[in-house]
Amino acid sequence: MKYDLTITLDLPYEDAVPAVRAALKEQGFGVLTEIDVRATMREKLGAEVEPYVILGACNPPLAHRALEVDRTIGLLLPCNVVVRADGDHTLVQALDPALIAEVPEREELRPIAEEAGQRIQAALDSLVTTAR
Repeated sequence: MKYDLTITLDLPYEDAVPAVRAALKEQGFGVLTEIDVRATMREKLGAEVEPYVILGACNPPLAHRALEVDRTIGLLLPCNVVVRADGDHTLVQALDPALIAEVPEREELRPIAEEAGQRIQAALDSLVTTAR
């Protein structure tokens, strides 16, 4: 099962992170959490990994609609977006919101998941267009 929406940007990681934040904002997503995976692995394990951040993105109207259908859906929220260095490029990977409907097998969540997916895909598409 494919569970990601992924793009590759011809931007350095340092430029990609704020660009991803801006693209998400344009689609109505705020970033609730930011986890610096590289710093955490270094601090907790002494392990070195590439620059890697997880952004917990949330579109409040969509989250509210989903929670009205199923309060447990909060386990799948917010939508996680990973930005990580990949050589001279940067990968941007978002959790496919279709899982919001598929995991609990709730058809009434499907329209919400589809709208979230369209918005995240639009954010990713705008990044590809901007990075050219």
